[in-house]
Amino acid sequence: MRRMRWTAIGWFALLAGVVLAAALASAWHGAGLLPGLGDFRGIVIASAAIFFTYLYAIAALRALLALAPLHMGFIEAGSRQEFRYQVYILSYLFLFNSLLHCRLIPIPLMRLVYLALGARMGANTHCAGIMFDPLFVTIGANSLLGEATLLIPHVIEGTTLAHYPIAIGNDVTIGARALLLAGVTVGDGAIIGANAVVLKDERIGAGEVWGGIPARLLGQVRNGDGVQGAAAATLSGEAPAVPAMY
Repeated sequence: MRRMRWTAIGWFALLAGVVLAAALASAWHGAGLLPGLGDFRGIVIASAAIFFTYLYAIAALRALLALAPLHMGFIEAGSRQEFRYQVYILSYLFLFNSLLHCRLIPIPLMRLVYLALGARMGANTHCAGIMFDPLFVTIGANSLLGEATLLIPHVIEGTTLAHYPIAIGNDVTIGARALLLAGVTVGDGAIIGANAVVLKDERIGAGEVWGGIPARLLGQVRNGDGVQGAAAATLSGEAPAVPAMY
């Protein structure tokens, strides 16, 4: 793991200070001056301050990335990309990771959070898990990511640091606690079983059924009728039937 630059820490501290000051001012002038709050005034101001903190932090991060975008691929040590990445990752370590892990936000509203953080999600697509680096995640329409799924588009291996996008097609179903690593591509209509670990740069074709650790091809979805045969048994947690011996 690379050492964090003091310049990146300083820039993040400056941005965080501006965001917090703006959030407190908005909470005080927006909610604190409302009449009739009585003993609930402190609770309302604190809640409003949290809301405005995340709202302004997302706006600041998107503005920063628009002016100084992060690129896909390997990040050279000492480069401008590394500096940008460190400011970016500090915002997640101190702010956004707690938001993504809190589990208090309803799943339909989490869709809005991921979209605000830069994910590309088609209509009627929802994630009940966690997307790290949503900026590098693209998901088509009518797809579902199950409970506690993890999408990790970054690579941190020793001093190696890189981003490789995760692309998921339309009508994809990903089971609970599945893990997709950097560079994975999932075709339309594919199904990934619960607890599967899809390794880096894996290509899952349209209509394919994958599962296991590491994930491997188990079968095909046939005629829109779901998973059949041994693949269905494996995904459901049952042992596949053994053919009779004559």
